Amino acid sequence: MRDYECAEIVCMNCGFVVATEPADQGPEWRSFDNEQHEKRARVGAPPTFTIHDKGLSTMIDWQDRDIYGKSLPSGEKAQIYRLRKWQRRIRVSDASERNLAFALSEISKISDSLNLPKNILETASIIYRKAVKERLIRGRSIQGMTAAAIYVATRQCGLARTLEEIAQASNMHKKEVGNSYRFLAKQLDYFIPPLKPSQYVTKISNQLTMQGNVEEIAHKILTSAKELKLTSGRGPTGIAAAASYIASVLAGERKTQREIAEIAQVTEVTIRNRYKELVERLLFVISI
Repeated sequence: MRDYECAEIVCMNCGFVVATEPADQGPEWRSFDNEQHEKRARVGAPPTFTIHDKGLSTMIDWQDRDIYGKSLPSGEKAQIYRLRKWQRRIRVSDASERNLAFALSEISKISDSLNLPKNILETASIIYRKAVKERLIRGRSIQGMTAAAIYVATRQCGLARTLEEIAQASNMHKKEVGNSYRFLAKQLDYFIPPLKPSQYVTKISNQLTMQGNVEEIAHKILTSAKELKLTSGRGPTGIAAAASYIASVLAGERKTQREIAEIAQVTEVTIRNRYKELVERLLFVISI
């Protein structure tokens, strides 16, 4: 704990004073309201990997005003226009930076269309930067590698997104995205953790706007199925869809197999097969 009154850093477990008179890492100014904080702050947005220059470059404003807010003379406006034009050109100087800028914009577009969180976008940008550094992009399509980077990021962060969804969002064929994904994971030596059926249950429940008790029952079904080893060797989407269907019937909020199959992107036959296995082994009594 940092004790600013005594200027000490103290251990909370044993009370040992780790350091005395630590250097203040904050700014040299103080602010007492939000307006003062905005006027005195001299920093911009934090660096991000989603921009090719990490957001550290500056842009010349288009308002043609000086530091005091006064309008520039007509002779200086032409000079500022030329400076602004060359500054925009040298931001992306060579082919590799142009490639990276275009690829990161594609990653942002796919993430926006899929409503992915910020950490997925940052992770996918880092993965693509590593691929560029290892020279894995040459000879391959930028769209395929960006889609593969997003899929690797979703798998690493434990977010349930299928190849079909990412391929559809990137306007590409599922087979091409899958080939790029396997190539990227192999060359970068990534460990891709397998997705759990419980992650797909949450996704299915949210998209079908089912009640919270339906999702809770589905998770209990999956826990029991895992103990009986009914989930091994089966696709996680099929097991999750069957558990969601059983939970909807038990909770009285019945959803059709077709509705759940469209959300989970599996066939109705798969849901029926997994449904029969779960009902027979878990001994459910369901009234039709």
